[in-house]
Amino acid sequence: MIFEHYFDKQFELRYFEMNRLGLATSTIILALLEETAADHSYSINHSLFDLNKKNVGWVLVSGILQIDRYPGYKERITIRTWLSSYSTIKGYRENIIFDEQHNIIGRAKGLWVFFDIEKRKPIPILNDIKEKWPYYSEESIVKDIKKKIETTNVASHIKKFKVNRYDTDMNKHVNNIRYLQWVIESMPEDIVDNYSLHIIDGRFIAEAKYGDSIISLTNDMKDHSFMHTIKIEGSDTICGNAKTYWRKN
Repeated sequence: MIFEHYFDKQFELRYFEMNRLGLATSTIILALLEETAADHSYSINHSLFDLNKKNVGWVLVSGILQIDRYPGYKERITIRTWLSSYSTIKGYRENIIFDEQHNIIGRAKGLWVFFDIEKRKPIPILNDIKEKWPYYSEESIVKDIKKKIETTNVASHIKKFKVNRYDTDMNKHVNNIRYLQWVIESMPEDIVDNYSLHIIDGRFIAEAKYGDSIISLTNDMKDHSFMHTIKIEGSDTICGNAKTYWRKN
Protein backbone atom coordinates (compact mmCIF):
# COMPACT_ATOMS: atom_id res chain seq x y z
CA MET A 1 0.00 0.00 0.00
CA ILE A 2 1.56 3.27 -1.14
CA PHE A 3 -0.01 6.67 -0.54
CA GLU A 4 0.93 9.96 1.09
CA HIS A 5 -1.43 10.46 3.97
CA TYR A 6 -0.49 7.76 6.46
CA PHE A 7 1.40 7.96 9.75
CA ASP A 8 3.77 5.18 10.90
CA LYS A 9 4.90 4.39 14.43
CA GLN A 10 7.33 1.65 15.44
CA PHE A 11 7.24 -0.34 18.67
CA GLU A 12 9.46 -2.98 20.26
CA LEU A 13 7.41 -5.35 22.40
CA ARG A 14 8.42 -5.41 26.07
CA TYR A 15 8.40 -8.13 28.72
CA PHE A 16 5.43 -6.83 30.71
CA GLU A 17 3.35 -6.73 27.52
CA MET A 18 3.61 -10.51 27.08
CA ASN A 19 1.25 -13.31 28.07
CA ARG A 20 2.38 -16.70 29.38
CA LEU A 21 3.20 -17.79 25.82
CA GLY A 22 5.56 -14.86 25.32
CA LEU A 23 3.17 -13.09 22.95
CA ALA A 24 1.65 -9.63 23.17
CA THR A 25 -1.84 -9.53 24.68
CA SER A 26 -4.85 -8.19 22.81
CA THR A 27 -5.20 -5.33 25.29
CA ILE A 28 -1.59 -4.33 24.61
CA ILE A 29 -2.26 -4.27 20.87
CA LEU A 30 -5.24 -1.99 21.50
CA ALA A 31 -3.07 0.24 23.70
CA LEU A 32 -0.45 0.51 20.95
CA LEU A 33 -3.15 1.48 18.46
CA GLU A 34 -4.28 4.23 20.83
CA GLU A 35 -0.69 5.39 21.30
CA THR A 36 -0.26 5.59 17.52
CA ALA A 37 -3.41 7.67 17.16
CA ALA A 38 -2.21 9.95 19.97
CA ASP A 39 1.16 10.44 18.26
CA HIS A 40 -0.61 11.14 14.97
CA SER A 41 -2.45 13.96 16.78
CA TYR A 42 0.79 15.20 18.31
CA SER A 43 2.45 15.26 14.88
CA ILE A 44 0.01 17.94 13.66
CA ASN A 45 0.37 20.06 16.82
CA HIS A 46 -2.98 18.97 18.23
CA SER A 47 -1.87 16.67 21.02
CA LEU A 48 -4.59 15.11 23.13
CA PHE A 49 -3.37 17.17 26.08
CA ASP A 50 -3.66 20.40 24.08
CA LEU A 51 -7.16 19.44 22.96
CA ASN A 52 -8.08 18.60 26.54
CA LYS A 53 -7.11 22.12 27.64
CA LYS A 54 -9.79 23.33 25.21
CA ASN A 55 -12.26 20.82 26.72
CA VAL A 56 -12.44 18.83 23.47
CA GLY A 57 -11.22 15.40 22.40
CA TRP A 58 -11.88 12.21 20.47
CA VAL A 59 -14.27 9.45 21.61
CA LEU A 60 -14.40 5.98 20.05
CA VAL A 61 -17.98 4.93 19.26
CA SER A 62 -17.38 1.70 17.34
CA GLY A 63 -14.53 -0.39 16.06
CA ILE A 64 -13.13 -3.70 14.92
CA LEU A 65 -9.74 -5.27 15.65
CA GLN A 66 -8.41 -8.33 13.82
CA ILE A 67 -5.13 -9.96 14.84
CA ASP A 68 -3.81 -12.71 12.56
CA ARG A 69 -0.55 -13.18 14.47
CA TYR A 70 0.48 -11.78 17.85
CA PRO A 71 4.05 -10.41 18.02
CA GLY A 72 6.49 -11.82 20.54
CA TYR A 73 8.98 -10.46 23.06
CA LYS A 74 11.46 -7.96 21.57
CA GLU A 75 9.76 -8.17 18.19
CA ARG A 76 9.51 -4.86 16.34
CA ILE A 77 6.24 -3.93 14.72
CA THR A 78 5.00 -0.90 12.77
CA ILE A 79 1.48 0.46 13.05
CA ARG A 80 0.32 2.46 10.04
CA THR A 81 -2.71 4.71 10.51
CA TRP A 82 -4.70 7.11 8.37
CA LEU A 83 -8.16 8.68 8.04
CA SER A 84 -10.36 7.13 5.35
CA SER A 85 -13.30 9.57 5.56
CA TYR A 86 -14.77 12.45 7.54
CA SER A 87 -18.14 13.97 8.30
CA THR A 88 -18.72 17.16 10.27
CA ILE A 89 -18.29 15.53 13.68
CA LYS A 90 -16.68 12.14 13.06
CA GLY A 91 -13.99 10.30 11.14
CA TYR A 92 -12.90 6.75 10.34
CA ARG A 93 -9.40 5.79 11.45
CA GLU A 94 -7.76 2.87 9.66
CA ASN A 95 -4.83 0.83 10.97
CA ILE A 96 -2.54 -1.87 9.60
CA ILE A 97 0.04 -3.67 11.77
CA PHE A 98 3.24 -4.89 10.08
CA ASP A 99 5.98 -7.16 11.38
CA GLU A 100 9.68 -6.58 10.67
CA GLN A 101 9.40 -8.36 7.31
CA HIS A 102 6.53 -6.02 6.40
CA ASN A 103 3.98 -8.82 6.61
CA ILE A 104 0.53 -7.70 7.72
CA ILE A 105 -0.24 -9.29 11.10
CA GLY A 106 -3.24 -7.20 12.13
CA ARG A 107 -5.82 -4.63 11.11
CA ALA A 108 -8.16 -2.26 12.91
CA LYS A 109 -10.82 0.30 12.08
CA GLY A 110 -12.48 2.81 14.39
CA LEU A 111 -15.21 5.42 14.15
CA TRP A 112 -14.24 8.41 16.27
CA VAL A 113 -16.40 11.39 17.23
CA PHE A 114 -15.04 14.84 18.11
CA PHE A 115 -16.42 15.65 21.54
CA ASP A 116 -17.07 18.51 23.95
CA ILE A 117 -15.81 17.06 27.23
CA GLU A 118 -17.76 19.36 29.55
CA LYS A 119 -21.06 19.32 27.65
CA ARG A 120 -20.67 15.59 26.83
CA LYS A 121 -21.82 16.00 23.23
CA PRO A 122 -20.31 15.83 19.71
CA ILE A 123 -19.05 19.03 18.07
CA PRO A 124 -17.61 19.87 14.62
CA ILE A 125 -14.04 18.73 14.01
CA LEU A 126 -11.58 21.64 13.93
CA ASN A 127 -10.85 22.75 10.36
CA ASP A 128 -7.13 22.76 11.09
CA ILE A 129 -7.26 19.05 11.98
CA LYS A 130 -9.02 18.20 8.72
CA GLU A 131 -6.50 20.24 6.73
CA LYS A 132 -3.51 18.55 8.38
CA TRP A 133 -5.09 15.08 8.20
CA PRO A 134 -6.13 14.70 4.55
CA TYR A 135 -8.16 11.55 4.14
CA TYR A 136 -7.45 8.64 1.85
CA SER A 137 -10.38 6.34 1.02
CA GLU A 138 -8.46 3.03 1.25
CA GLU A 139 -9.89 0.81 4.03
CA SER A 140 -7.88 -1.48 6.29
CA ILE A 141 -10.95 -3.70 6.87
CA VAL A 142 -14.08 -3.67 4.75
CA LYS A 143 -16.65 -3.78 7.53
CA ASP A 144 -19.71 -1.70 8.44
CA ILE A 145 -18.87 -0.78 12.02
CA LYS A 146 -22.02 1.34 12.36
CA LYS A 147 -24.21 -1.76 12.15
CA LYS A 148 -25.93 -2.53 15.45
CA ILE A 149 -24.78 -5.43 17.62
CA GLU A 150 -27.61 -6.92 19.65
CA THR A 151 -27.56 -6.77 23.44
CA THR A 152 -26.81 -10.01 25.29
CA ASN A 153 -29.49 -10.50 27.95
CA VAL A 154 -28.93 -14.18 28.73
CA ALA A 155 -25.32 -14.97 29.60
CA SER A 156 -23.33 -18.17 29.96
CA HIS A 157 -20.65 -16.29 31.92
CA ILE A 158 -20.92 -13.21 34.15
CA LYS A 159 -18.27 -11.10 35.86
CA LYS A 160 -18.69 -7.96 37.98
CA PHE A 161 -16.32 -5.00 38.34
CA LYS A 162 -16.11 -1.66 40.11
CA VAL A 163 -15.00 1.34 38.05
CA ASN A 164 -11.89 2.72 39.76
CA ARG A 165 -10.05 5.98 39.11
CA TYR A 166 -7.36 4.23 37.04
CA ASP A 167 -10.08 2.93 34.69
CA THR A 168 -10.88 6.45 33.46
CA ASP A 169 -8.98 8.71 31.07
CA MET A 170 -8.51 12.46 30.68
CA ASN A 171 -11.92 12.73 29.01
CA LYS A 172 -13.43 11.55 32.30
CA HIS A 173 -14.84 8.30 30.94
CA VAL A 174 -13.76 4.67 31.07
CA ASN A 175 -10.89 4.01 28.69
CA ASN A 176 -11.63 1.77 25.68
CA ILE A 177 -9.01 -0.76 26.78
CA ARG A 178 -10.91 -1.45 30.02
CA TYR A 179 -13.94 -2.68 28.08
CA LEU A 180 -11.80 -5.24 26.27
CA GLN A 181 -10.30 -6.34 29.59
CA TRP A 182 -13.79 -6.73 31.10
CA VAL A 183 -14.87 -8.81 28.09
CA ILE A 184 -11.85 -11.11 28.39
CA GLU A 185 -12.27 -11.49 32.18
CA SER A 186 -15.79 -12.83 31.62
CA MET A 187 -14.60 -15.43 29.08
CA PRO A 188 -14.42 -19.16 29.96
CA GLU A 189 -11.00 -20.03 31.39
CA ASP A 190 -10.50 -22.83 28.86
CA ILE A 191 -10.87 -20.37 25.97
CA VAL A 192 -8.51 -17.79 27.44
CA ASP A 193 -5.89 -20.45 28.22
CA ASN A 194 -5.99 -22.28 24.90
CA TYR A 195 -7.22 -19.77 22.33
CA SER A 196 -6.24 -16.30 21.13
CA LEU A 197 -8.61 -13.46 20.34
CA HIS A 198 -8.78 -13.22 16.55
CA ILE A 199 -11.47 -10.56 16.05
CA ILE A 200 -13.41 -8.22 18.30
CA ASP A 201 -16.18 -6.09 16.80
CA GLY A 202 -17.63 -3.61 19.29
CA ARG A 203 -20.07 -0.72 19.74
CA PHE A 204 -19.95 1.84 22.55
CA ILE A 205 -23.41 2.99 23.61
CA ALA A 206 -23.23 4.83 26.95
CA GLU A 207 -20.50 6.01 29.30
CA ALA A 208 -19.44 4.26 32.46
CA LYS A 209 -18.14 6.56 35.19
CA TYR A 210 -16.00 6.35 38.28
CA GLY A 211 -17.85 4.50 41.05
CA ASP A 212 -20.20 2.55 38.77
CA SER A 213 -20.61 -1.19 39.23
CA ILE A 214 -20.18 -2.99 35.92
CA ILE A 215 -21.53 -6.36 34.79
CA SER A 216 -19.78 -8.14 31.91
CA LEU A 217 -22.07 -10.67 30.21
CA THR A 218 -20.73 -13.29 27.80
CA ASN A 219 -22.79 -15.80 25.85
CA ASP A 220 -21.38 -18.80 23.97
CA MET A 221 -22.16 -18.99 20.26
CA LYS A 222 -20.89 -21.52 17.72
CA ASP A 223 -17.37 -22.05 16.35
CA HIS A 224 -15.59 -20.36 19.28
CA SER A 225 -17.46 -17.09 18.88
CA PHE A 226 -19.11 -15.14 21.69
CA MET A 227 -21.55 -12.27 22.24
CA HIS A 228 -20.85 -9.70 24.94
CA THR A 229 -22.64 -6.90 26.75
CA ILE A 230 -21.21 -4.49 29.31
CA LYS A 231 -23.87 -2.83 31.44
CA ILE A 232 -24.16 -0.80 34.64
CA GLU A 233 -25.47 -2.86 37.52
CA GLY A 234 -28.81 -1.79 38.92
CA SER A 235 -29.89 0.07 35.79
CA ASP A 236 -30.94 -0.47 32.19
CA THR A 237 -27.84 1.34 30.92
CA ILE A 238 -25.93 -0.62 28.30
CA CYS A 239 -22.36 0.65 27.93
CA GLY A 240 -21.39 -1.53 24.98
CA ASN A 241 -21.97 -4.66 22.94
CA ALA A 242 -19.43 -6.80 21.12
CA LYS A 243 -18.77 -10.01 19.20
CA THR A 244 -15.51 -11.94 19.56
CA TYR A 245 -13.96 -14.75 17.54
CA TRP A 246 -11.18 -16.94 18.96
CA ARG A 247 -8.53 -19.21 17.38
CA LYS A 248 -6.78 -22.23 18.85
CA ASN A 249 -3.21 -21.48 19.97
